[in-house]
Amino acid sequence: MAVPKTKKSKSRMRMRKATTHKRSIAAASTCPSCGESRLPHRVCPACGTYGGRQVLSISVDD
Repeated sequence: MAVPKTKKSKSRMRMRKATTHKRSIAAASTCPSCGESRLPHRVCPACGTYGGRQVLSISVDD
């Protein structure tokens, strides 16, 4: 079994582990009914549609 000659410092070990745990930015898609950007597989916050049908009723407050 392979044994390391020297101990890896906490800093080096954590830097190596941190490269695999990076968070990626969520890809935004456009809403087919209104054209606003939204997260995929979620209700559009601008018009309230999902899957081609109205799910939420959005009211405009002045």
